[in-house]
Amino acid sequence: MHEFWTDGYLKDSSTKYKNPYQYKSRKIQANLELKQTTSRWLKYAVDFPSAYSVYNEVSDIRGEYFQPRNNKKAPLAIVIHGWGDRGDIPCHLLARTMVKQGYAVFVFYLVFHASRMPETMTSHMPYLNTEDWFEGYRASIIEVRQVLDWAYGRPELDKERIAVLGISLGGFVSEIAMALDKRIKAGVFIIAGGNSEIITWKTKSEAIVKGHGCTEEECHRIRSQYPQYRAEVAQKGIDNAVPFMHCYLTDALTFAPYLRGRPVLMLNGKWDKTIPKEATIAFWEACNKPAIKWLPGSHISFWLWYPRIAGEITRFLGTTFGAAKI
Repeated sequence: MHEFWTDGYLKDSSTKYKNPYQYKSRKIQANLELKQTTSRWLKYAVDFPSAYSVYNEVSDIRGEYFQPRNNKKAPLAIVIHGWGDRGDIPCHLLARTMVKQGYAVFVFYLVFHASRMPETMTSHMPYLNTEDWFEGYRASIIEVRQVLDWAYGRPELDKERIAVLGISLGGFVSEIAMALDKRIKAGVFIIAGGNSEIITWKTKSEAIVKGHGCTEEECHRIRSQYPQYRAEVAQKGIDNAVPFMHCYLTDALTFAPYLRGRPVLMLNGKWDKTIPKEATIAFWEACNKPAIKWLPGSHISFWLWYPRIAGEITRFLGTTFGAAKI
C-alpha cells in the first residue's frame, strides 16, 4: 500500500513524490511454451515474474508471442487489450494481421484481465475503487516496460522498431508507457484519449462513474489544481512535480508532453459514448495534434471497420519503420 495517500490525497504536499512507474530493470528469464505453428509464424505462451505486486499479491506477467518465420530482425508490436475478458478479441485479430506482414507481436494481458486480477481487486468487482485503479495502472505500465526488457533480450527482434498498440483501457496504459519509455518508437492509440474528469462525468459507462469514488463537485474541486500540475510536469518533468491527487498520475493527459513530436496515430469512433470525443480531442491537442482518424462507429461497433483499422495501422507503421521483411 502507499503511505503517501490518505483518501487519495498526499499527506504532505511538500514531499517530492517520485514517479510511481519507476522500477529496477533486470534481464528477463521467461518461460516460453510453443502453442501453435504455421508455415509463416510460431505462437508461444510467455510468462515471467512481475516487478510489481498489486496489493502485495504476487503475479506473473502473461502474454502470447507471435514470432514470424524467416525474419531475423523483425519489428515488434506490443498489443494491449481493453476492459473485460472479451477485450482481447481484437488483439488477436491484430496479432494475426501483423505477424502475416512480418511483425513479431506480443499480446500482453493486463492485471485488469480476469485471468490475472488479484483477489483484492476481484473482491471489489464490478466497480473498482480509486486505489484499485492506481495499483492496476502502476503494475500495468511497469509490466509493459518489462516486456521491453524481455524484447531487448530477443536476438530476432529489431530493438529500434518497437511499437505499442493499445485499445481503450490498453490505450491509456500505452499512452503513459510510451511517454515514459523511449524504447517504444511508435504508438497506436485506439478508442482512447485523456482527461479523466471529462471521461468520468461525460461517459455513458456505468462502471467508470460508479467506481470513481467522489461526487462531480468534489472531482471538479480536486481537479482545480490539475492545470498547474500539468504545467509543472511539462516544465520540470514527472519526477519533480508533486501531484495533489494520485488520479493525476493515472491520467494520460499528464504525460502528453512526452509524446510531442513522436510517431503517434490515434484511431477513434465518431459516436463513442464510452470515451467522449472531448476527452480524445483534449489528449490529441496536448500531444500537438498527431495523426488522428475518426471511423463511423461507437466504442464497440468501431470494430466493424476492422479492415480499415488494420490498413491504417500497417500504413502508419510502414511509414514509421519501413516495410517488415517477410
